[in-house]
Amino acid sequence: MSKPITEFIEKYYLHFNAAALVDASKGYVAHLKDGGKMMITLAGAMSTAELGKILAEMIRQGKVDFISCTGANLEEDLMNLVAHSHYERVPHYRDLTAQDEWDLLERGLNRVTDTCIPEEEAFRRLQQHIVEIWKDAEAKGERYFPHEFMYKMILSGVLEQYYEIPRENSWMIAAAEANLPIVVPGWEDSTMGNIFASYCIKGELKATTMKSGIEYMTYLADWYTKNSGGKGVGFFQIGGGIAGDFPICVVPMLYQDMEMHDIPFWSYFCQISDSTTSYGSYSGAVPNEKITWGKLDITTPKFIVESDATICAPLMFSYILENA
Repeated sequence: MSKPITEFIEKYYLHFNAAALVDASKGYVAHLKDGGKMMITLAGAMSTAELGKILAEMIRQGKVDFISCTGANLEEDLMNLVAHSHYERVPHYRDLTAQDEWDLLERGLNRVTDTCIPEEEAFRRLQQHIVEIWKDAEAKGERYFPHEFMYKMILSGVLEQYYEIPRENSWMIAAAEANLPIVVPGWEDSTMGNIFASYCIKGELKATTMKSGIEYMTYLADWYTKNSGGKGVGFFQIGGGIAGDFPICVVPMLYQDMEMHDIPFWSYFCQISDSTTSYGSYSGAVPNEKITWGKLDITTPKFIVESDATICAPLMFSYILENA
């Protein structure tokens, strides 16, 4: 079997962050081969960076068992799916003036570094369909998580008329078809979360129709308790913030607050981050700090790749797909 990425990085990625990338990838493969399960957490703008092109294949091939992501990553994969041709790239974004930024706003373009998301074709295109699904659930007295509402929209087929990229490049389609467990901590801090809140303020929806973050934690606690036997569950963190901090805390919560003293620690840990250790930064905390919080064991394989996830994650996922 041809393994071009494996051969490339094992030949040239020999020291420093490059070597950490290889070691972490090998650790991920070993964890899966030993029967372990893996959570991936997505912070930043990974969906707008089109990580779905390879993350979707990771999901289809069973290399991911659970995802924790921000509300932005949950929705922006679908925005790219239905509005890709309307996106604009701004390679000279570092040179934009305040007036340039205002001009983008007036054109309905919301900038994420070098990429502008079109409001009308992306945000509003999803809105018109998801609102109907929210209202239908409420009329039936049903409640769902944010990702479950997205799954319903995807699987209903209402978005197919808009597809502008191959469906196999959408990680959300792959996740919906696999009914992959997801938690979306802080979902309110997203465009769809803001839209949902606006309908609650207008009295057209009830806040209780959307399951809450506390319910996400209990959902995750139940899943972790049932799936942490044997080799256990690994934790592959892209970036920092709530997408990583929320799910990793399920272990100390079960151990300390539920007094389940036989609950296993996370059995693999890797973080790709461009944040350095500083004053109180969670994103920049070294893995050993997590031992003091009851998240990782002394013996947990720990890796940190201090680099850009848009460069590293596709390489690591390619290595894993070639070897696991």
